[in-house]
Amino acid sequence: MKKLIQGHQKFRESYVPRHIDQLEELSQGQKPRVLFITCSDSRIDPNLITQADIGELFIIRNAGNIIPPYGAANGGEGAAVEYALNALDIQQIIVCGHSHCGAMKGLLQLGKLEEEMPLVYSWLKHSEATRRLVRENYTQYKGEELLEITIAENVLTQIENLKTYPIVHSRLYQRKLEIFAWIYHLETGEVLAFDPETHSYVPPQTMLSIHETGDVIPGIFEKTSAPAVACKLLQRTPAAEAGAARSLEPMSQTVHAETPVDLMPWLTPEQAERIYRGSLARP
Repeated sequence: MKKLIQGHQKFRESYVPRHIDQLEELSQGQKPRVLFITCSDSRIDPNLITQADIGELFIIRNAGNIIPPYGAANGGEGAAVEYALNALDIQQIIVCGHSHCGAMKGLLQLGKLEEEMPLVYSWLKHSEATRRLVRENYTQYKGEELLEITIAENVLTQIENLKTYPIVHSRLYQRKLEIFAWIYHLETGEVLAFDPETHSYVPPQTMLSIHETGDVIPGIFEKTSAPAVACKLLQRTPAAEAGAARSLEPMSQTVHAETPVDLMPWLTPEQAERIYRGSLARP
């Protein structure tokens, strides 16, 4: 507590005087550009990892970055979504999961939580769709590998849940809303974003040039006929190959003809295909 009090004093002495006009303007009302939905995990700071300024992000945080389906819970998540879109006219939503998520670890062993942490158990039941999908489709995987799969699938599950909200459904129909799926890697500080056109997780900066030209970035479930974003495969850094902490980097301009497994040997073949290249493609 002493550190927090000292930090606040430093904030009052150094930050406030230099930003007093901005703070006074914000006191008249907020105009955030993005609804950022992420985990309560203390290792994630949405403003820090996006370098967003105060007032730019409207944030929902809870265990597991979960948005219960419409009508399934009376918590604040649904109200916050509704307020963000209706009152603040936010037109972009990011659902951001993260590596080593404790909530997703709990989801994988849900039965053990019922007696020890009944409230956590009840909350994670809102992500039953993720648990069942993983249980029935990834039975051959265990440990950290299964956790990575669960984290990636859960982000997409929450976007499906968002679609059940009337205001989200309506805004998507009007093409007034984009929804993006991100995964933040604690080890490297890197974000991967799901591209629904190529059905892959890619560095978000690969989509930035399209946005700057005025075209629409293909957002999750957005009604658009925009062309697919070019997807560069990912490879491990030399440090990771040497046995250090894992990290993902975009490849150079030349994309070789190897398979995803060749380029990402730390993933299983099925995981590489489903999460990073495109077995999510619909018929």
